Amino acid sequence: MILVTGATGTIGREVVRGLPAGLAVRIMARDPARVRGAGPAAEIMAGDFTDPASLPGVLRGIRTVFLVTNPDGDDDSGFLRSARSAGVRHVVKLSAAAVADSRAEDLITRWQRRNEDLLRESGMQWTLLRPRAFMSNTLSWARSIRSDDVVRSLYGTSASACVDPRDVAEVAVRALTDDGHAGRIHTLTGPEAITAVQQTALLAELLRRPLRFEELEPAQARAALGARYPADIVEALLESAERGREGSKTEVDGTVAALLGRPAGTFRGWASDHLGAFG
Repeated sequence: MILVTGATGTIGREVVRGLPAGLAVRIMARDPARVRGAGPAAEIMAGDFTDPASLPGVLRGIRTVFLVTNPDGDDDSGFLRSARSAGVRHVVKLSAAAVADSRAEDLITRWQRRNEDLLRESGMQWTLLRPRAFMSNTLSWARSIRSDDVVRSLYGTSASACVDPRDVAEVAVRALTDDGHAGRIHTLTGPEAITAVQQTALLAELLRRPLRFEELEPAQARAALGARYPADIVEALLESAERGREGSKTEVDGTVAALLGRPAGTFRGWASDHLGAFG
């Protein structure tokens, strides 16, 4: 049986949709009512990383786990202990490409590195997925595009080899269901590095109306992010953006194409499929 965590999030919900029919699947969610797209045979159970008492029941009978956590708890140690005690053999963990960047010392990256180390030291088989930023992050622009025909963001000419979340999920499904992924680190990027200014131009072309890009000052970005995230996460995101301005996120990796047997999805393709969000 496969356990999927993070099933209401960007990658987890695509993993749930992508798992082949006929597999025994259990989904852990804080609020099971929010889970969408699960097959009729999937078992959905309430569980919470911050509630250790909820984990043994969720993990009972599980062989493989797709692990997605967020930096709102201490670390993954409690879950990994419970998983090992329950007899889990293999954990596929969603991490981040920044972990491999020696210059990245922000809170989120340090947290991801620590959790990767915990998994490698757990005694279970492991696979690490390290995606670059998701193309879907641009959905945060949708409201201002709809209302003002404008995109507001930091560092508009900083390029990033952002990745289609559907590609990340498809790689995750392969790692969960195929042999040969244990002990491997998969760095996942799109096929090219693209800037926010270029993304804005592509969205304007697809929407068939002019859009303009307004670059935010760091103080403006801090205020905007502060409306959505705690202060320590805001500072981590600003540090990450500064590294991006220095060119740390431009490298294109061929792992997606190698594993899936097709080119990685482009931003144009992702935006075309999600154009309704910006319309």
